[in-house]
Amino acid sequence: MSTASLIRALEDSRSDRAGALARLIAFLSIPSVSTIPELAAEVTRAAEWVASRLRDAGAHSVRVDPTPRHPVVTGKMSATAADAPTVLVYGHYDVQPVDPIELWDSPPFEPSQREGALYARGASDDKGQVLAHLEAAAAYANAGGSPVNIVYVLEGEEEIGSPNLDAWLAAHGDELIADVALISDTAFVARGEPSIVYGLRGLAYMEITAQGPNRDLHSGQFGGAVLNPAGALCRIIAKLQDADGRIMIPGFYDAVRPLSDEERAEFAALPFDGAAFDAATGRAGGFGEPGFAANERIGARPSLDVNGLVSGWIGDGAKTVLPARASAKISMRLVPDQDPDDIARRFEARVKELTPPGLTVEVTSLHGARPAIVDRDTPAMRAAAFALKAGFGKAPVLSREGGSIPVVNTLAAKLGLQTVLMGFGLPDDNLHAPNEKFEIDQYHRGIETIIEFLHAFAEEHTA
Repeated sequence: MSTASLIRALEDSRSDRAGALARLIAFLSIPSVSTIPELAAEVTRAAEWVASRLRDAGAHSVRVDPTPRHPVVTGKMSATAADAPTVLVYGHYDVQPVDPIELWDSPPFEPSQREGALYARGASDDKGQVLAHLEAAAAYANAGGSPVNIVYVLEGEEEIGSPNLDAWLAAHGDELIADVALISDTAFVARGEPSIVYGLRGLAYMEITAQGPNRDLHSGQFGGAVLNPAGALCRIIAKLQDADGRIMIPGFYDAVRPLSDEERAEFAALPFDGAAFDAATGRAGGFGEPGFAANERIGARPSLDVNGLVSGWIGDGAKTVLPARASAKISMRLVPDQDPDDIARRFEARVKELTPPGLTVEVTSLHGARPAIVDRDTPAMRAAAFALKAGFGKAPVLSREGGSIPVVNTLAAKLGLQTVLMGFGLPDDNLHAPNEKFEIDQYHRGIETIIEFLHAFAEEHTA
């Protein structure tokens, strides 16, 4: 692919920034919340929107494949050269729920521009980053063609653990042969500090349901003589960690791969502002496992968090009830070489060991994901480093991220693909929280970076 075509693609992208932003606003206006059954039609509408944009961008073989729940959108771009490499681009068009809705400064599905950012659910995770790939493809199509072959796999179930993706990949593996996978669903380590993520934590997501009496009781008539399942569940949860957050489940740390001295030095060199981190979370002071810096705790150490607690009366005013049931959802972020199935079994065993007489608990594993480490020295990683420097004016750092992207391991296991994690979000994008945003400059520069990556990867392939 000629440098002239690269320049034309970049010029096309820059000349159509207003159009690219308008399309992102339209995409974000679709409430594609995958976890809410009543919004299933909206998730399908988002899939059809993505397919339409793929076709408009010049892709062929575009399909919206049904699954038992939400569709997978796939399509292809053909390279201008017969011997060009192939890039598989993965992303997701489903989004998280919006609760608590009252904390949003603007409606989550009515995108709002404020101070250089676009606020909407899914703006950064992952609609803005997915659309950046489609806009880059369109720019190359307008410039004469793509320097690489591209296969797009865009799913609608990532936010619920991708329950149907493995089966879809197994059924369509012969259509997905590629040299590398490229995912944009990560963030810079700091504003102005482009990053390539090489490590992701895994996940074991659990639910505990605790049953006490056979019905809700009057706390005056029964309180003090009947075990309260809400209080009992809280005491169980409290014993799963010590005061510093170290997880008190037997064997939990047995498989944890220690950080090397080299990696610890790399973490220390990252532009992580602890004071700014504390300020952004609205509290002072640190928390976490002793002996590790905050960014090490987030990126390379396991954690346990209560994601939700429900029991009894939570409406306005008072109702003196002793509840019959209580439930909690708990996520454990895992690091190499922890196995989510093993951790789920250990979690269940510990919860049942802590369960007092008079309480019956049911422990359910909702979904899990293995932690991921990708090869840091590959042609695609070199292309990503070059592209980020071209797009953002600064060489990227290598970092680990605390979130989970289960498909990284799936692509390696099912298709033998290494993945490049080249995202454009920022740490304060409020993922999974009210007022999620994507900075408009990050979006436009992200498009240009993808354009640069596709050209650079083609060059690496022919070098």
